[in-house]
Parts: sequence; C-alpha cells; structure tokens
Amino acid sequence: MPGQSDNKEMRVAAVIVAAGRGERAGQSVEGPKQYRKIGGEAVLAHTMRAFLDCPLIDHVVVVIHKEDNALFALALGDHAARVTAVTGGPTRQESTRLGLLALKEQTPDHVLIHDGVRPFISTDLLERVIFNLTPHIGVLPVLAVSDTLKAAGPDAMVSATVPRAGLYAAQTPQAFPYLPILNAHNAAFAAGRSDFTDDSAIAEWHGLPVRIVEGSVDNTKLTWAKDIEMADDRLSQKYSAFPDVRTGNGYDVHAFEPGNGVMLAGVFIEHDQKLSGHSDADVALHALTDALLATRGAGDIGTHFPPSDPQWKGAASHIFVEHAVKIVKEAGGRIANADVTLICEAPKVGPHRAAMTAALSKMLGISADRISIKATTNEKLGFIGRKEGIAAIATASVIYPGGLPE
Repeated sequence: MPGQSDNKEMRVAAVIVAAGRGERAGQSVEGPKQYRKIGGEAVLAHTMRAFLDCPLIDHVVVVIHKEDNALFALALGDHAARVTAVTGGPTRQESTRLGLLALKEQTPDHVLIHDGVRPFISTDLLERVIFNLTPHIGVLPVLAVSDTLKAAGPDAMVSATVPRAGLYAAQTPQAFPYLPILNAHNAAFAAGRSDFTDDSAIAEWHGLPVRIVEGSVDNTKLTWAKDIEMADDRLSQKYSAFPDVRTGNGYDVHAFEPGNGVMLAGVFIEHDQKLSGHSDADVALHALTDALLATRGAGDIGTHFPPSDPQWKGAASHIFVEHAVKIVKEAGGRIANADVTLICEAPKVGPHRAAMTAALSKMLGISADRISIKATTNEKLGFIGRKEGIAAIATASVIYPGGLPE
C-alpha cells in the first residue's frame, strides 16, 4: 500500500471528540446525540468499541462535555482501564486540542482524531489510515464527490456549476504524527484562530502535509434525528440475524441436618430434616443465582455474598436471585426463561411446583410459562440416594442488547 509505514513498533493513540450538544438532532431524554441509543447502546459506545477492538491502537482519549460524566460512564462500561476521559472546550477545535494535550505524557508516534458520532468506523478503514501514516505526513479518509455541485448567490439563484473533479468529502478519523498536529493546534490557539472546520485544515494551515485515502460510505456522521433513527434500524436488522442470547448454568448442593423442613425454590416444605447452609440453604435459588450471574460473566454467588460474611447468615435466598436479576437488567438484559432441576429422594416436589413457579415468576419478573421446575431422584445412588442431601441444576437464558461480535 503506498505510504505504508515500515515501523511495526509505532505507538498509535486515538482522540474521540464527543463534547458537543448535538442541537441539530433535537432534544431527547437520552441526552445529546452521542448518547442516543442505537442497537440498544449509546452511539458513543459503538464508536469507542471500534477503536478499542483495533489491535493497532494503544490508548483512547474521549473528550466529553462537563455535564456528561454520568452518561459517559454508562457508555464506557468496563473499558475504563484503556480510556482516558477529558473535559472539552467551547468548540470542537478546542476540545480536540485538549484531547491531544491529554496524550502529552505518553507522546505516541501518531494519533487518530475521530468524531464520536461516527459509530460505523470499520477495522479496514482504521488499518488503511494507520498503514498510510509516516512521521511527517497526515492521512485523511475521503469520498469522491459524486453529486453535481452548484454555486449560488445571496438571491438563491444558481450562479455556476462547480466541476467536481478532484473534489472530496472529508471523513474521520483524520490521522497525524502526534507532535506536529499538537503543535499545529497550539499555534492556531495562540493565533486566536478558531474557525477551522476540521483537523486537516489546521494541518494545512500549519504546513503539515496530508495524504488522502479512500474512506467508507458506511462511515457516516449522525447529525439529524433521522440519521439516528436510520442507524438504529440498521443495527437492529444486523443484530436480528445474530442476537446476543446468553445461557448460564448453575449447580448447588446442600447436606441435610436435623430440622423440620426445607426451603426449595422460595417455598418452605415441611420435612423431617432441613438443609445445612450459611443462608437458608435453598439449593434451587443458589443454582439459579449462579446461572443468571453467568450470563454477565459476573462471578458466582460467593463473589457477591461471601459465606464468611455474618450478615448473610440465615438470609432468605430470594435476596441473591433478586441481586442477580438487577445485574442482568442494569445491562439491558431480558430473561427469556429459567429451568431448575431438583435432585433428591425426598421431599416430594410435585405438590409444591405451582407455588415454586409463582415464587420464581415474582423474583425474575417473567411469566410462569417461561419457568420450568423439575425433580428427579438419584435412583438411590450416592449421597443423594442415601438421603444425605439435595442438589440442584439451573439454566437461565437472557437476551442482551446488541448482537454477537463479528
């Protein structure tokens, strides 16, 4: 590829500018347009993921508005270790300069500057931009102008047809050697210039050469409310083919000890023994808690409720299930179904199945037809066959926003 850098050790960072108010997109309870939901996630979340998933990029700086910290935290999710958030300025140009300054300590070799509301940036385009960088030349992705261009005067009358040969529409990310573009921004700031429409214009003004490369028709900027609506439709169609359906499994076992009954699936059943455990020892709910947590990769019941913690001694196990449900719902998950199998010789589960189903329906917030509670014996084999305890296996299916990664 022409201009491709031979330096495989070059350090590349990215600055994503997302401090605008997005007034042309109209008002929304979700906040400025970079936080509007498309495909179940904020526009900015999609944009950040594209850069974070690119192995050629070492670190990402995101420039945000001073009032958007909470919105940004939700969009960021669990990527905080690789992202630096910086408060922006009154203009995009100043926000970009502040983002560049945040990289001063790291001093990468090159930096990509991208609009936070261009969420459909592809790995191919990122690689094409990065591979064309050199220590002295910037890179600008463009699309050749295909429409006929007209010039008009203040009277709205056409005055000329503008030849479109050699004309291009600029996109982002625009990439540059780091110190030269930082110097260009600082020089513009010192000169009181705040009228540049993009970073390549500042580079041109400061004498930094810029090479064009082919952009992508998919790399659109979301400006109007209709753009966001179309982006959501696009992602929804994409994700409908590969929905993010996750299945978690859980297993638990408790031994019998002297007592007068057991808690199973949230229902007390009279019995000549009880189950031994730090909480109420409800094996069904413990297994179900683990199954739900598994769909988020959120550890197990002991991670959240350590048996060494005295506050959980004798605790009702529905607390654990409801905590797991909260974790699922905070991530936008919808529980599709829950399946619990109890393995025991006694007590009999059948007479209590309806009550158990009702209890789980209330805990999970799903209808009874999405809950299955089964029981089986161990054919008198092993510790269960000897009536020394009860085991439970649970499976939960949860649908999360978005789709499977490509």
